[in-house]
Amino acid sequence: MIERLSHGPASVHGLTEPFALSQQMISKHIAYLVRARIVTKTKRGRESVCTLRPEAIKTVGDWAFSYRRFWEESFDKLDVVVNQMKKEEARDDKKHGERDRADGRYKNF
Repeated sequence: MIERLSHGPASVHGLTEPFALSQQMISKHIAYLVRARIVTKTKRGRESVCTLRPEAIKTVGDWAFSYRRFWEESFDKLDVVVNQMKKEEARDDKKHGERDRADGRYKNF
């Protein structure tokens, strides 16, 4: 629906056509978009026309980008810690002999 509105305003009826949903379900979805201030809905005669608010999409995009950056940095830090733990485990295995994977005991004792 957002993709369709990115090409210009559309009537509620026009937005209903490509979806296998009832007019009532589409209207409910549009109401959520209006409430979120992503879409405006105006009356043109007997038709309701929906228009995308690009500034709202930009705000959502900026918000999502900041969280994406946060999570990418967090996962990068986690990756460093995991790799460090693997190196320490490998170093400990060499220092104490290799473990028998089946019972967890060391082979060289």
